[in-house]
Amino acid sequence: MTYDIAALKARLAGIRLEDNPAVLRQKSRDFYWYSPTLKRQLDGVVGDILAAPTSEEEVLRILAACFELGIPVTPRGTGTGNYGQAMPLAGGLVLDLSGLDKVLDIAPGRVRAQAGALLADIDAACAMSGQELRLHPSTYRTASLGGFIAGGSGGVGSISWGGLRDLGNILSLRLATMEAKPRLLTLTGEEVQKVAHAYGTNGIILDIEMPLAPAYDWTEAIIGFSDFNEAAAYANALGEQDALLKKLVSVIAAPIPQLSFLRHRPFLPEGRHIVLVMLAPMGRAAFEGFTARWGGEMLFRSDRLPPEERKGLPPLYELAWNHTTLRALRVDPAITYLQTLYPFPHQLGLVAKVHALLGEEVPAHLEFVRFDGKVTCFGLPLVRFSSEERLEEIVALHEELGIPVFNPHRYTLEEGGMKQTDPAQLAFKRQADPRGLLNPGKMIAWENPDFDFATGRTYLFPGLEGRSTGEAS
Repeated sequence: MTYDIAALKARLAGIRLEDNPAVLRQKSRDFYWYSPTLKRQLDGVVGDILAAPTSEEEVLRILAACFELGIPVTPRGTGTGNYGQAMPLAGGLVLDLSGLDKVLDIAPGRVRAQAGALLADIDAACAMSGQELRLHPSTYRTASLGGFIAGGSGGVGSISWGGLRDLGNILSLRLATMEAKPRLLTLTGEEVQKVAHAYGTNGIILDIEMPLAPAYDWTEAIIGFSDFNEAAAYANALGEQDALLKKLVSVIAAPIPQLSFLRHRPFLPEGRHIVLVMLAPMGRAAFEGFTARWGGEMLFRSDRLPPEERKGLPPLYELAWNHTTLRALRVDPAITYLQTLYPFPHQLGLVAKVHALLGEEVPAHLEFVRFDGKVTCFGLPLVRFSSEERLEEIVALHEELGIPVFNPHRYTLEEGGMKQTDPAQLAFKRQADPRGLLNPGKMIAWENPDFDFATGRTYLFPGLEGRSTGEAS
């Protein structure tokens, strides 16, 4: 794959471009290395040039020039994703959208911001109105809004508000198409699903309108249990207490917290399985009574700590979701993880079954959420990695038990969980990216419509040849 980069530079005079190899390598990757499989497959991936626009007009110039020259474009925010979503499998241009970082409008119940705005900065701008974003990933302080919409699914706040797939959690978005003369389109309501969680394969998101909720000084608590299944049952029951406003309910099996949560270690006795909770302050008294009734041990309460002690601790959400994996990886580089869903209403029975079968090799980590309106949990269990073959056996075991796996060891949209084509996203790509130049290799339905998921083979983008050590299996 060779492209006329010199001609591209001439067409993009005045726009910040970068072709320094070290910078290109840094900006061509995300946290793909969480997965040993993706690390093997994607380690050699790098773009040919980076463009860092600071306005919509510059974005449109870049897209038009790349379309004319047949150069692929891979959009990226701050690169906090884990699945190679923002990695340029076919080389070409990496489109760094971090310069489009303005908060454009704040109103009761809603905010509109550009794709490169950091989630924490958006909340800071909304703070004067007493509002905050409903949902954010554990990478809240470094993740961009556009990256969250294009690659995320939910996170902190999902116990009360569900995920990004739920109607009303993305109000509208504006995007640019990849055509000779790029168009600006606005999608609202259900239409946003055509572009949300599509990895930037069918349009470049420019700005997004998101719903807001009342902001609180959230109380953080850690509750301990000597029995893992009791911890899970308590968390599920707490999730069902609708009058207690919650932002986080997570369960992490011992000894992961004691080994990995270094600055919270004084609050974590050996052998305790823990539940992490973020709670609106008006519910503290009811929460205390509820926890006592369940026999939970209150190990930590942020509102009971002196300010100087709180100052040295990370926020509790940075122990949850995929920050759990990150903290464990820092202690033990052989750790990896899975993403699963425990379907309602059998979630607790399935959790107990998997924990009994795999508890030592696959330490449990649950995130309680509202899914299709019901309280259930996702699993983000850690895996003590031994081989890719064993990892696939663990995935298969979950699926045999009826536990869907959103496989974080695949870089395509379909293999990450759907195992099928999203017809709405594919149809929209035909309109918005007729030459298939946006983030090639990530949508199997476009690259290889005849790919048979039933064979059990994994898809490997042909453009990776010569750029990685991976092979199709």
